Amino acid sequence: MASYAIGDIKRLLRIETHVVRYWEKEVPLIQPQKDKRGRKRYSNQDLQILLRLKYLLYERHFTIEGARDQIFCELAGDYQNLHAQVAALRSELLDLYFFVHKA
Repeated sequence: MASYAIGDIKRLLRIETHVVRYWEKEVPLIQPQKDKRGRKRYSNQDLQILLRLKYLLYERHFTIEGARDQIFCELAGDYQNLHAQVAALRSELLDLYFFVHKA
């Protein structure tokens, strides 16, 4: 799994490191892990959230609070969709199970 140092994030997003740190405090979904040397490493998911946050702030002119709420809503929708997909798969598996055991 890829991970990125804050300098990598700075170069990819073209924003200053203090901005990344501020966003990290304002949006708790951004959760970099510390490596063995104590340096923060950002995951692919962190990078995707940061990219979306930058878009909402700089292109759509959201406030930081509005952008944070928008990201929460988007991710909540993804989780609800995932839950529905898992429920549908469970139902299908049960149908297959009973079909196989009837034969």
